[in-house]
Amino acid sequence: MIQRIQSIYLLLATVASGALIFVFNLWNNFKEAVFALDLFSRDSYLLKLIPVLFLLSTIASFLSVFLFHDRKLQFVIGRLVILINLLLLGILSYISLTLPGEVSISEKGIGMFLPILVVLFVVLANKAIKKDEDLVKSADRLR
Repeated sequence: MIQRIQSIYLLLATVASGALIFVFNLWNNFKEAVFALDLFSRDSYLLKLIPVLFLLSTIASFLSVFLFHDRKLQFVIGRLVILINLLLLGILSYISLTLPGEVSISEKGIGMFLPILVVLFVVLANKAIKKDEDLVKSADRLR
């Protein structure tokens, strides 16, 4: 399971979307740094959706690691994780562009770019899963 390269990529995607949200902030207010889990206490539903999507991406990519027997399902869940992170990136971009500039957000954090890193890891994992699936199909033709 772990010896496969796609499992390592999926674990890296899990760490990027699950653990790094505690390390890197999304943005800095004039008083404090705002992390993803801090957004649960906000009034806007759009802001509450951000940590939910981060956690959903983490759970899906982690479960995908253990689906190594069913490569097609693993590939589909990888695509789902990509869609979740693209939606998350779109929401983060929308929020960073629509909130008042220096009043609410004075500095963007590196946490806003974590979905890009997750998408990169999942795309690499899906490429390796596809390569394994093609290898199995070619071996089946030889029998």
